[in-house]
Parts: sequence; C-alpha cells; structure tokens
Amino acid sequence: MRTPKETFRAMLDGACRLQNGDRDQVDRLAGFYAEDTDVRHPMAPLGDTPLPSREALRKHFAAAGSAGLAGFRVEDVRVHHTTDPEVVIGEFTYRGEGDWAAPCIIVFRIRDGVIVESRDYIDHLGLARATNTLDALCAQLTSA
Repeated sequence: MRTPKETFRAMLDGACRLQNGDRDQVDRLAGFYAEDTDVRHPMAPLGDTPLPSREALRKHFAAAGSAGLAGFRVEDVRVHHTTDPEVVIGEFTYRGEGDWAAPCIIVFRIRDGVIVESRDYIDHLGLARATNTLDALCAQLTSA
C-alpha cells in the first residue's frame, strides 16, 4: 500500500502522462480514488461540481486529457504533512509550452491507500489561458 505522499506523487506523474497524450492514464488516475469519494474544486470559476465517485472521476480525467497541453509538466512540488496521518497537502505548479503556469494546492485525505476526499485549489484562469479557452470561459461567466 502506498503512503499518502507516494499516492500524491503518483497522481502528479499520471496527470503529466495524461496531458502528454497517454490515454491509459484515465483509468490509472481514477484507480487512485475510492469507489465513493468527495472531490471538490472550490475555486472553479463556473462553480464547484462535486465528483462523488470513481466513475465521475474517470469521466473528469477523460475530459481533462482531451486538452492535450504541449510540454505539460509539474514543477515546484512540495508535500506538507499534517497532524492527521490521512491528510497531506500537495503544493505544485503546472507548466507547459508558451511559458504558462498554473499554481495548485490540493488537500488529500487518503485512507487505506486510496483518496477518499480531495479539495483542489487550482489556478483555473491560468489553465484557461493555456488551453486557449479564456474567451469561452469569460463568455460563460458573463452569461451566467
């Protein structure tokens, strides 16, 4: 069984591989989560849509992997331990070609080697710039 820190680092590796075209990572990434989970993106510009299951996460990763971000990588990785042995905080930056960066912090609760809860604080505007979807996001925000 992986430690919470090992699970976090394996997740980052899978995310990089997925964004660089390895579609096999969709199932691998979903497999890091419990069947029933609670994943949220509290800072999502269009509102948080909780992901309550491994299957919902599989669909989320499949959609995220379709962006195909050139030169996608993860840098500046730090893992912070808490007084709760199930909880780790991962701090990192997504980067890619075109010199874009999207800082991220994810708070994971990992039990028995799988993620049961996650709060993902991601620079969604940075990702929208990277994927050339900023205009579409702005249009959605102004029509909501």
